[in-house]
Amino acid sequence: MLYSICLTSQIEYRTHRDMRQLEEVLAAIAHGDKEALQHLYQSTRTAVYGFALSILKNRHDAEDILQEVYIRIFHSSDSYRPEGKPMAWIFAITRNLALMRLREGRRYGELPEEAWAQIPAKDSGLSTEDRMVLDAAMQGLTDEERQIVMLHALTGMKHREIAEVMELALPTVLSKYHRAIKKMRHMLTEGL
Repeated sequence: MLYSICLTSQIEYRTHRDMRQLEEVLAAIAHGDKEALQHLYQSTRTAVYGFALSILKNRHDAEDILQEVYIRIFHSSDSYRPEGKPMAWIFAITRNLALMRLREGRRYGELPEEAWAQIPAKDSGLSTEDRMVLDAAMQGLTDEERQIVMLHALTGMKHREIAEVMELALPTVLSKYHRAIKKMRHMLTEGL
């Protein structure tokens, strides 16, 4: 049951209408609207933080990248071209900044397992115990598998969008996603 709750929960910005609204928010930001930036931050920060954390595996680095993402969005929102993929654009910024951080070697250290529990679980419907079990199962995944699962579960991104953001072939994303789900299902049913 935990498996189905995690992977089928409704996520913000999944519908076409929501994507249009998000594009309108980005257009407002391009015109200097700081309230629009605040709205964007409030509605997407959990997903951006989770994705950054899945790459960096360090809470402090992920928090730094979270802030840098919204600064970058504020300064470059005029370069966004409405294509119906605003979250993919935001995640591309997140990924690029996180990878730059990894290349620079400016890291605080690895993320301890208990810190995964600090990823905000806004409206997830999971109990603390379920969350701990899910976090332990996520630790059993490779970095790419964890990123793919988090992008799909936290944002509702389609596999082809994830492939674009992560610069992977669609069959690779599908394969890694299904392998990750199978691993998690095994860990959850076998008691980790």
